[in-house]
Amino acid sequence: MHLAKLEHYLILSDDMETTKDFYVDVLGLRVGPRPPFPFPGYWLYLGDQPCVHLASSAATRGQKDYLGRDNDGSGTGSIDHVAFTAVDVPATVAHLEAKNIPMIRRDVPAQQAHQIFIQDPNGTHIELNFKVDENGNG
Repeated sequence: MHLAKLEHYLILSDDMETTKDFYVDVLGLRVGPRPPFPFPGYWLYLGDQPCVHLASSAATRGQKDYLGRDNDGSGTGSIDHVAFTAVDVPATVAHLEAKNIPMIRRDVPAQQAHQIFIQDPNGTHIELNFKVDENGNG
């Protein structure tokens, strides 16, 4: 077996609308088609790929049956962050500042890369990775 690509990740949220708005308004994803699962949610697309799935943390019976577990809080708490490749550091910083999104910025040692870390409304850490040239432009 070998893996081909990361498909998506699922966020269980106490407030799906606020979470959806964050991923759409701050990160630029878009709401797209979602199969008729037996519970409410959103699929958020990056280009043609549904990469972020949203569902309520207050699981319905249909969600419990479909996902094969009760939402008992055990989850996958060992995941620290999710990373995206991004472009245009200055425009991204200006956009995040305009949205009042706190950020931590870092240059990656020994690589021509810059990172910006933010959090979604659920506390999920999101890493934005930028390739930069020798002048620090990315």
